[in-house]
Amino acid sequence: MSEAATPRTPATDPGPEGKRRRDAGATRQAILDAAVAAFTRHGYDGVGVREIAQRAGVTAMLINRYFGSKERLFAEAVDVAFAPRTVIAGTGAALPGETARALVRRTAPEAEELGPFLLMLRSAASPQAAQIMREAIGRHAGRHLTEELPGAGAGVRAELMLSLQAGVWLMRSVLGTTALTEAAPEELAERLESLFAVLVDATR
Repeated sequence: MSEAATPRTPATDPGPEGKRRRDAGATRQAILDAAVAAFTRHGYDGVGVREIAQRAGVTAMLINRYFGSKERLFAEAVDVAFAPRTVIAGTGAALPGETARALVRRTAPEAEELGPFLLMLRSAASPQAAQIMREAIGRHAGRHLTEELPGAGAGVRAELMLSLQAGVWLMRSVLGTTALTEAAPEELAERLESLFAVLVDATR
């Protein structure tokens, strides 16, 4: 057979194997997106694999094939949710001020919900979920802050900063306490910057 008559697969055509890989990746991502949304809204104990499967448009059996169990699916969902730096901002000397302003901005009454904080709040009562979230905090926000804080006791100071952030979010965004909700943003940011600065400076 001549070269001209030989059928060729176009370079842009991934073929059956490529299509299956792409479909598998898209299906896995759809499940993970559905899981993040469901766990954020209902918490670990408040939603089951079947509900997540329905949201993703797949079967519960397919979720088990991709992730093995609800616990492993939750672990991956937490990793996805906790990886972005939603509040921690800036580096070095700019860390206290930029983080303070980011926290005030992200907890304002008109701001979008902070998904990672909601997921943490609504899942913390489950021992399995709490363990998974502790490990994820250590891998992401905790590790980043610990690396940014010079001097002794960096791990403790990092977790105190995270606790302060979580507390402000809870009081201002969830409970809507009067003083924090009505405080002038710049004044609130300045006060938070002072608190963060104490934790950043190991000598204070």
